[in-house]
Amino acid sequence: QVQLVESGGGLVQPGESLRLSCVASERVFGSDIMGWYRQAPGKERELVAHIGFGGATNYADSVRGRFTISTENGKNTVYLQMNSLKSEDTAVYYCNLKRILTNVNYWGQGTQVTVSS
Repeated sequence: QVQLVESGGGLVQPGESLRLSCVASERVFGSDIMGWYRQAPGKERELVAHIGFGGATNYADSVRGRFTISTENGKNTVYLQMNSLKSEDTAVYYCNLKRILTNVNYWGQGTQVTVSS
């Protein structure tokens, strides 16, 4: 199975930035979809952003214009650049990989992002 390891979370003040990274233990194919989800206390896990076939991206309305998802050429890595962070962004952020060829989803263990003054 594919192992996903997230990093980059932490405690920041409102308006500051963080960059999350997710490294996959196996090769990421061009047909795969990689994304970021988040879950706040007492809430269900929700999509933040994903990047799919051909590099097409999709963002939740709450983060569009502030967050950017990207992959690094030749590496099994996906990033989430988070700017202008708000307290509402506080959550555990999870990396996700969907293998289109096998229709299997893989999840990381999550990284905590806390935005507080």
